[in-house]
Amino acid sequence: KIGLELALGGGLELARDLAATGQPVFLDMKLLDIPNTVEKAVANAARTGVGFLTVHGLDRKTLAAAVRGRGESGLKLLAVTVMTSIEPGDLAEQGIARSPAELAVHRARLAEEAGLDGVIASAEEASAIRTGARPDFLIVTPGIRPAGSARQDQSRVMTPAEAIRAGADYLVVGRPISEAGDPAAAADAIAADIAAGLKARQRR
Repeated sequence: KIGLELALGGGLELARDLAATGQPVFLDMKLLDIPNTVEKAVANAARTGVGFLTVHGLDRKTLAAAVRGRGESGLKLLAVTVMTSIEPGDLAEQGIARSPAELAVHRARLAEEAGLDGVIASAEEASAIRTGARPDFLIVTPGIRPAGSARQDQSRVMTPAEAIRAGADYLVVGRPISEAGDPAAAADAIAADIAAGLKARQRR
């Protein structure tokens, strides 16, 4: 995953280099602009060879522009529904009366109808998004926090196993590994929790 922080520190060249070697690259740019700009930005991203790209899923025009920009490339587009740091009061400040869960499901439906490949959403909304979505519609969940770890600036969080059981296809895990005293051990523990979640989901 290459997000804004890394992208602005040489990460775009890294994305190209990794993609050229066949590595799967998730370019997390959260694009939001007028349709023409989004379309051309997505077209440029597609030319890098990365596998995934995020755009904000606020409206049909932005989503349609992203799909046009992708063209016939294999780039998978993911719409950001509601940031995992957002709480109901934050939405009220923006003039939005819906709850984070209601808004996330609404935006997920817009993304699916527009032809995107999936969404970025809190694991708290994964089950509701999965209901009624096509089987191959991807749900990518940030805000993953192992049991007992600090939430930090995240509001809507789940453990890795909980997120998998809720219907997530991919988990985005950053600081619980990168800021751990032993990152390798933290990654191994998270992988074990994911495996437990997958086993529980298969038993349903």
